Amino acid sequence: MCITLLSTAHPEYPFIFLNNRDEFLNRPTAHADWWDTPNQHVLGGRDLQRPERGTWLGITKQGHLANLTNFREHDVEISKEKSRGGLTNAYLTIPSDQVSDEEAFAKHLLDDIGIHNVGGFTLLFGTLRAPKDNDGSRPGLSVISNRTSTAEGVTRIATKAGETHGLSNSHFGDLTWPKIVHGERMLNQAIEGQISRNDSQKRFIESLFDVLSVDTLPRPKEDEDWPTYTRQLRNSILIPPVGGKEIESKSADTVAAADGATEKSGQASDVKVGEGSYGTQKQTVILVDREGHVTFVERTLYDAQGQSPQTGEKDRKFEYEIEGWED
Repeated sequence: MCITLLSTAHPEYPFIFLNNRDEFLNRPTAHADWWDTPNQHVLGGRDLQRPERGTWLGITKQGHLANLTNFREHDVEISKEKSRGGLTNAYLTIPSDQVSDEEAFAKHLLDDIGIHNVGGFTLLFGTLRAPKDNDGSRPGLSVISNRTSTAEGVTRIATKAGETHGLSNSHFGDLTWPKIVHGERMLNQAIEGQISRNDSQKRFIESLFDVLSVDTLPRPKEDEDWPTYTRQLRNSILIPPVGGKEIESKSADTVAAADGATEKSGQASDVKVGEGSYGTQKQTVILVDREGHVTFVERTLYDAQGQSPQTGEKDRKFEYEIEGWED
């Protein structure tokens, strides 16, 4: 049930990016940090459960960004040997001295790596560069999924000022998920509020975390079965801990799908919010200002033991200048 929100609607921050990572709360996960050599140019968290150590979200010193969200497709055979997190790694770990061509990378994914025998996903990737003075245009991000058939059919977004987009555990552009619609609206409101009040960057970042922390998940009704209740996960930007023993044997895809297609297993009245094992694990806010200065803040809501960290241990902040920002 991850959600990604991004916007090019702020005059001082031409790129704003928000993400909630929803997972099993005790899934081994490394905090955001600069990666080891030879990929020391990459900043992001990492999944430690798979040997690929893939990431759901990363950005490089050269401004290359990649973000992946999963979704469940019933007609796709999932390869246990291939990690979707490896797709983001493939883009982020392109040597820093090589030019990144998004169309060539999409073709590489389709023709060489292969993306049609893995679980459903949407991958956002691209290079962040300064808006052009004449028309505000920029390279933007490409959108590819395991439904994409050719590199020529890749969607491009965030190529001009004034765009706001949301993405969750469905295909890009699916506005039947209320959390996407609400997220886009609230992100625009946060941007408008910061502009009108001239808030500090620190206060603006907190307002963006407020967007990521909106919990509108209805609590289960008496005698409501779990498959029916999972559909409610589409409504809330933040997912509080849910599931408990109800989902111990489920895959993250099954929970994230929120389509009510899982087998019936107990009653939702057995699901005690606050005692479950699935929910929003990490939150990330990325701001890029007009000079190419990146402010990256990761907030950990639950650590590897499924516990909430102490207040002073929740946030990790990184700042740097994008190399080649004006190119």
